[in-house]
Amino acid sequence: MDSELNVTYITLGGYVEVDKYRYLYFVIMLTAYILILCFNCTIVCLIWMHKNLHEPMYIFIAALLINSVLFSTSLYPKLLSDILSEKQVITYSTCLFQFFTFYSLGGSEFMLLAVMAYDRYVSICKPLRYSSIMRKRTVTVLLALAWLVPVCEVLIQVILFASRKICNFNFKGIICNSTMVKLQCVQSTVQNIYGLVSFVNVMILPVLFVVFTYIRIFTVIYHSSREVKRKATQTCLPHLIVLISFSCLGAYDVLLLRMDTDFPQIVRFLMSLQTIIYNPLFNPIIYGLKMKEIYKHLKRLFVKMV
Repeated sequence: MDSELNVTYITLGGYVEVDKYRYLYFVIMLTAYILILCFNCTIVCLIWMHKNLHEPMYIFIAALLINSVLFSTSLYPKLLSDILSEKQVITYSTCLFQFFTFYSLGGSEFMLLAVMAYDRYVSICKPLRYSSIMRKRTVTVLLALAWLVPVCEVLIQVILFASRKICNFNFKGIICNSTMVKLQCVQSTVQNIYGLVSFVNVMILPVLFVVFTYIRIFTVIYHSSREVKRKATQTCLPHLIVLISFSCLGAYDVLLLRMDTDFPQIVRFLMSLQTIIYNPLFNPIIYGLKMKEIYKHLKRLFVKMV
């Protein structure tokens, strides 16, 4: 505790041989961050520039990619700074902010995936009513809920964290995640219950909703023509791939890291890196290559650049 500034510092202990491979880690992480910004922003700009992409499905994709940019930008500057530092430390207030952005934006990703599943459900199962259901106002409301609901739930959790006294100043991780509860002198039952409820609301329920909608979708296309099956698969497959990959990483972070199992440092390090690299970099590649209309515009852009 810095008595003059009244700032609590926490030592991050999740780095592996940073001194030995410091500049290699820095180059890799900086390259990943630049690629995340370039890939995501390119597709968002294409969707914004081309009127034939001004449809709910592509708007939701753009929102998901913007979410990835915000998610990465909230983590990478501090991470890059830590790699170049002799000692990896973070103030408790900064740690709380990092926790807030990490889980609010992570929760928004699940909510956006659920919104995208609903859009596909209406498009495939109720095509004649699609334009009347997915109006501009509906799209705006769904996007607002996808971002505001996780923000409100995580904000309450951050307030609960801030009200608790901490006795442990060594954090086993490279980002402030759910294991922050282990920094507290005494863990709160209310806080743990609320954390579980939030986890169900922003992850479990959206995933169950997606599963339910896709069961309905596959039931409908099973009795449809080959052309309908092809188009449905073309739009739904990228969504399912992104959902499965993000769900696996989310389950690891929220559930396994809260258990008492003492994971090896290298395992924590690699899994944390996957969480902040894999999906933000994976999303634009999947949607850019698998969505036909986006791929066409990407191809034209590449040809112009060459």
